[in-house]
Amino acid sequence: MAGTSAEYIRLRSRLNLLLTILVIYDVILSATCLIRPDLWYQYIQQGLLFRTGAVWAAVSLFQLIARWKWEVQPYWLAVIAGIRLTEVFSDWTYLYVAGNITPLGWFGLLVNPPMNLLLGWYLIQSYRRVHVEFSPALRAGRKG
Repeated sequence: MAGTSAEYIRLRSRLNLLLTILVIYDVILSATCLIRPDLWYQYIQQGLLFRTGAVWAAVSLFQLIARWKWEVQPYWLAVIAGIRLTEVFSDWTYLYVAGNITPLGWFGLLVNPPMNLLLGWYLIQSYRRVHVEFSPALRAGRKG
């Protein structure tokens, strides 16, 4: 049975509140890093390389889940697009502020942002096509 409009209104209110709180939280974190890096280093930064490795491990895990699930649950394409799009500004920012980068590191940091932007766009377009243009029955016929 479909939910009522009152249920939708409650869900919409909760999601809007949650997203607002998350935006405020992440703006504070990013502003601290970008505007007052001294505070970031003083209060937060410890083992940033290990944190970065853990983020990449999570990205790999979510991409693996998406590989297994997207044909039945196409929203996984949008999830991976979102993950990819979060990296659009980071590498060029690092390239701008880093003092000593190897040629391979410089190349990777230069290429990754446009690649992530292109991948994010492609995955969102693919999600839209799978979700809108192709019927669930057509997708259900795919077995492998």
